[in-house]
Amino acid sequence: MSATADHAEERTNPAARLGFQPGQVVQELGYDDDVDQELREAIEGVIEGDLVDEDYDDVADAVVLWFRDDDGDLTDALVDATTYIEEGGPILLLTPKTGRSGYVEPSDISEAATTAGLTASKSVSVGKDWSGSRLATPKAAKSKR
Repeated sequence: MSATADHAEERTNPAARLGFQPGQVVQELGYDDDVDQELREAIEGVIEGDLVDEDYDDVADAVVLWFRDDDGDLTDALVDATTYIEEGGPILLLTPKTGRSGYVEPSDISEAATTAGLTASKSVSVGKDWSGSRLATPKAAKSKR
């Protein structure tokens, strides 16, 4: 594939539109059988590597968090996700769309993000069953060491 074709694909690839970049380490949390495999593959294509799981023992550049209403407390999940990520790194919170099993109310997402100290920058449709909320971590709110 030519470089021109690669750039055209990046413009239409949902993972590229979400801000993922080549070489990033992206940690995936909340993986289960219902996740959008096409989105996962698109992210891996953009970052030019595999997503790492919750056992990854270093700091990631970004986190992808799959979350359903019955997965527990969203605020706790978001706070946990911030411990895995570089200061200022994004968390892509993926929740089932309206009417799907495990749907999470937007007001619950907003409240949990605020309580966890995160800022929502945009919400996007990332597939037929999933919506994404891009959340930003504070750049200097926590000390890693």
